[in-house]
Amino acid sequence: MSTQAPDNMSHLKDQHDEAMEVAEAARETEWKQPSYAAGLFMGRVQPELIRNYPEPTTEQVLEGEAMYEKVRSFIEEHVDPLQVERDAKIPDHVVQGFRDMGCFGLKLPKEYGGLGLSQVYYNKIVALIGSYSASVAVLISAHQSIGVPQPLKIFGTKEQKQKYLPRLAAGAISAFALTEPNVGSDPAKMTATAELTEDGNYYIINGEKLWCTNGTVAELLIVMVRTPDKIVNGKPRKQISAFIVETNSPGFEIVHRCEFIGLRGIENGLLRFKDVKVPKGNLIGKEGMGLKIALTTLNNGRLTLPAACGAYFKQCLNINRDWANERVQWGAPIGKHEAVANKLGKMVATTYAMEAATYYAAGLADSGTADIRLEAAMAKMQASEAAWHAIDETLQIRGGRGYETEQSLLARGEKPYGVERMLRDSRINTIIEGASEIMRLFLAREALDPHMKLGADLINPKSSLGAKIKSFFKSAVFYSWWYPTRWLPTFLWKRHGQFRSFSKHMRFVERASRRLSRNIFHGMMFFQAGLEKRQMFLGRIVEIGAELFTMSAVVSKALADQEKSPNDETPQQLADLYCCLAKRRIQQNFRELWRNDDVKVRYVAQRFLADDYQWLEAGIIEPEAIALRLLEQVSQSSAA
Repeated sequence: MSTQAPDNMSHLKDQHDEAMEVAEAARETEWKQPSYAAGLFMGRVQPELIRNYPEPTTEQVLEGEAMYEKVRSFIEEHVDPLQVERDAKIPDHVVQGFRDMGCFGLKLPKEYGGLGLSQVYYNKIVALIGSYSASVAVLISAHQSIGVPQPLKIFGTKEQKQKYLPRLAAGAISAFALTEPNVGSDPAKMTATAELTEDGNYYIINGEKLWCTNGTVAELLIVMVRTPDKIVNGKPRKQISAFIVETNSPGFEIVHRCEFIGLRGIENGLLRFKDVKVPKGNLIGKEGMGLKIALTTLNNGRLTLPAACGAYFKQCLNINRDWANERVQWGAPIGKHEAVANKLGKMVATTYAMEAATYYAAGLADSGTADIRLEAAMAKMQASEAAWHAIDETLQIRGGRGYETEQSLLARGEKPYGVERMLRDSRINTIIEGASEIMRLFLAREALDPHMKLGADLINPKSSLGAKIKSFFKSAVFYSWWYPTRWLPTFLWKRHGQFRSFSKHMRFVERASRRLSRNIFHGMMFFQAGLEKRQMFLGRIVEIGAELFTMSAVVSKALADQEKSPNDETPQQLADLYCCLAKRRIQQNFRELWRNDDVKVRYVAQRFLADDYQWLEAGIIEPEAIALRLLEQVSQSSAA
């Protein structure tokens, strides 16, 4: 035992190092355009990037509104969300109706038969569909946001685009195949492979892909697989490549359609590839670019998911306004009671703020004037978590009626508000397209990027002495001026009068941003190479940065709305409340950066994993026993 444990630890460390190398190789390493969110982590607030809220052009509005109304009329007339729930299936006539309207090409360029809508209006239409049936919205968004169209637009050759984009715009459904049964967020463990044939004209794909949304009805897939390793610095490095695969290819098999707690109508499954022959021309980009393509595709997909979460917020507001005015308890409508009013006030302000952050990022995507990888990730992380909380609070406010299904409410003559369905459908949003925990690590890595470029060799035990010396002097020059300026009063060179009544909030953002940057530096000095393992510390850093970004976005949005309607004070009220609430959360996270119970919690967790607290589980039928019994029943049934 004493000899196996160190070997095992060494093996795990090698796996960790390999995974980090693969992930680092796929990162976008350059910042070619400005990013407001990235500046916040360096203590640099840039008012010029946030003051003017991005708005769609007149042409984008005219085209977008026309399509928006067309989709609205169709779903109100032809889509029955309860039928989708009952049948766990989107009816064929609904899918065909969306094809006929061009909804599978909402974002695709007109030259390829698409509608060429802006990201802002694509978001609005997906959110509209999602407010009626989340399963239908997933069909449309999984196809365009992360399916074949997006990577093909960015990385495809002219020939690939001409061959596939018109077909996709016409309604050939597509899907994105990355996850495997034993591989989640760790691409280094990917086992699906593609090998070039001897004649060099084809790749042969083998392996399985799990949880592939649209995969069970797709005509085309974007599939991430391992191609032969490449030698980098004398060591083999795993290569992940991306291919377009036709699902009518021999050897492709739909093994199982998955069923979930929510989104009952989505077509998601386990897919198997057995000697599937794919033309060499279906390789997107070059060998080894697959993970970079996947990450870039997910960056774009993250622009749409917070918009879909925005639909949940708006549904909650609508349901709660009616119910909190209508339901009387103890002589007054429940909305008049402080406990409920507190929930409602926070929910209203948060809805406005999440929409501000979402459409700030979407507007920048349309303008092409900024790097929005952080803004999109922050909007996704915050909106998905806040929407789940809003729906949970809505269920609490509705009480038993929130827990009851639409079908049951309808059967006994009550308004069939689908809070229970919303709760089930929305839960996946903190998991897909980057689980919240992974989003925090992604954002933390990007937040540390400027520092890593300066001092990575200094703290890396594998770096040569020469590299360490060079890194030391480079860091010394930078930090000798940067660190002191993070302490200087902001009024020496920054003024926030342009933000008018919100200037106090933007001054807070400025001060907090500088404090955040100092704490990041202190964390690097204190934890050094161990910082990557301090996920709670990094998580709090990310949450502070994300709150500062959303505060800034909601201020920008409120000013823009105020300028459109000078006599309407409601945007200002909501932005002010959200900023006040965000400040309290930021201050708490600052306090807990260095004073927390993380060590104690981690210690108990490790004792738990070592079975020291197994006595707490007494008194139940163990879930594993139940699972094994069910598997046995299925096995006996299959044998019979």
